Amino acid sequence: MAAITPSAGAGGLLNSGLNATPSPTKSAISSNYVDFTADGNGWAQQYVPDLMEQEAEVYGNRSISGFLSKVGAEEAMSSDQVIWAEQGRLHLSYKITAEASNVLTLGAAVGTADTGTNHGIRVGQTVLVSDGASTPTVFRGYVSACSTTNEITVLPYSTNLITNVSGISISSLEGSGRVFVYGSEFAKGTKGISDGTNSDDPVEPQFKSYKNKPVIIKDHYSVSGSDTASVGWVEVSVEDGTTGYLWYLKGEAECRQRFNDHIEMAMLEAEPTHADSTIGMPTDSGAGTAGSEGLFYAIKTRGHYTAGVGGTSASDDLGSFDEILKKLDGQGAIEENMIYVNRNLSLAIDDMLASQNSYGAGGTSYGVFSNSEEMALNLGFSGFRRGSYDFYKSDWKYLNDGTLRGQAEFSDVRGVIIPAGVSNVYDENLGKNMRRPFLHIRYRASDIDNRRLKSWITGSVGGNVTSDLDAMEVQYLSERCLVVQGANNFMVLN
Repeated sequence: MAAITPSAGAGGLLNSGLNATPSPTKSAISSNYVDFTADGNGWAQQYVPDLMEQEAEVYGNRSISGFLSKVGAEEAMSSDQVIWAEQGRLHLSYKITAEASNVLTLGAAVGTADTGTNHGIRVGQTVLVSDGASTPTVFRGYVSACSTTNEITVLPYSTNLITNVSGISISSLEGSGRVFVYGSEFAKGTKGISDGTNSDDPVEPQFKSYKNKPVIIKDHYSVSGSDTASVGWVEVSVEDGTTGYLWYLKGEAECRQRFNDHIEMAMLEAEPTHADSTIGMPTDSGAGTAGSEGLFYAIKTRGHYTAGVGGTSASDDLGSFDEILKKLDGQGAIEENMIYVNRNLSLAIDDMLASQNSYGAGGTSYGVFSNSEEMALNLGFSGFRRGSYDFYKSDWKYLNDGTLRGQAEFSDVRGVIIPAGVSNVYDENLGKNMRRPFLHIRYRASDIDNRRLKSWITGSVGGNVTSDLDAMEVQYLSERCLVVQGANNFMVLN
């Protein structure tokens, strides 16, 4: 049989080139074959191209979720908020805001927002006083009187404050000075501290409680009934393993994966609405739009926020890292910590550590094969010990993604230091002490509904007929919040 060739004609189908004038021979001519390209040739291209059916995964695994699953746990809750209590410090140091005739006016306790109004210094105790200079001058004194507000009278063992103590001037104590209790001293036959006076009341432990509320996160995907029946020539492939020649499978799978990423990012980036807001998001009026406390916000408000390793030079970076250790010393001093960083900070830490290594020229580290110089050269570090602390370093994909925080415009967070292990906390709901990871997720759940990660289908397509809508709509929902316990042990590296 001859191939069908188009020919010009007058009117009707002839103008469209669809008349059925046969070719006298079986010929591979330009008018015989269907054009499968979009190069502007229309139907004149005679050869079908070689189809590469599978999508090329040019960005690798595009999902950024997984961080919280590595460092935390998940637990159900059945309330609109989660409340937990954390221990306060056993010893307190106070800032000195003013000094006059041996009377020190106390400001906030160091490391807290608490004022010195209800300080824990009492008559008969002995204190260390410092001028707070870079090379501090320190003297010891006896507390002879305490006011009911924020003043204590300190009698130095060496001399009077008015005539300076070992080089301390009165003015140097104001603003930069510090004071803390190191003991007490009483004469023979005298009463002890608990004599009932207002200034000698026992020091009661301070109750510190924190709370967070879950946020409801939603998304949806929709496809018409006709498109679900359309077969494509591209075999789709998605991170969750979805494959096939139906394009809507890709759309739904990517929407689901994007929703999972949004869940994690919301736990990292969420910020509560502040009561003093005058513009932007209003405070919560019962509509449930008051935000939540994410990881970065919790660390910046209750933990530490530092530039840390800057990448300027290996020696400078080592000094900066040692300052981080000093901050950890002042907190829980948890021995094992995890560092999740972006690429620039990861390389800066590698350079810092390599400069301390004796292997190879220039302090490079040989090694994925028993540190053999003749084998592969390993210029990276995944774990190290400094002082009394162990650190495990890992790249954080969220901070490296070119469409998320990997952009230079969003590089205010370059990494986080997170303590490993668990903490003892008092759970208000259970009424007892619990051991939990420092980071964990609380999601809403009950016997009727589990809102950890819900997904359901509506419409009249897909075998679940719920309405006369000729489409399949997939709904996604999650209600959860992040609990950051012991945020004073965390650190954001900016």
